[in-house]
Amino acid sequence: MSRWRPSPPRSTAIITRVGFDALKAELDHLWRELRPEVVKALAAAAAEGDRSENAEYTYRKKQLGEIDRRVRYLSKRIPSLKVAEGMPADRDAIFFGASFEIENIDSGETHTYRIVGPDETDAKRGWISVDSPLARAALKKRVDEEFEAELPGGKTRFVVVAVSYR
Repeated sequence: MSRWRPSPPRSTAIITRVGFDALKAELDHLWRELRPEVVKALAAAAAEGDRSENAEYTYRKKQLGEIDRRVRYLSKRIPSLKVAEGMPADRDAIFFGASFEIENIDSGETHTYRIVGPDETDAKRGWISVDSPLARAALKKRVDEEFEAELPGGKTRFVVVAVSYR
């Protein structure tokens, strides 16, 4: 019996200018500031003697591995991203970068979301990935248009209340 599993679907390689700059700043911070600090601390912990019982050495080695893994990922991901510049010609419809307010037709609840790239999603801020089921269903919709999205809780119907671009 093999353990083969199909690879996960690749995320869309699009990002806003703000998100792109944030990823570059994160890479710069990890490589130029955080990694040298951890390397120094690792060297100091290694100099203390027996490494097999040295918790500080083990922790710093693990921390360095996590930093290197993130640096590798960002170094490969950043060049493959396409920055979405400017506004769409039709600002009345929902496209990448749009902030939009929707109302759940069944419950009457309203929510505000912004469609961003998969690398910059933030649930607390209402930033959803362009790859998410809700964003895919909302694309190209206009104010007062209804649409249906297949969410984890089942099919849900929404109506677009407002669309804006920052």
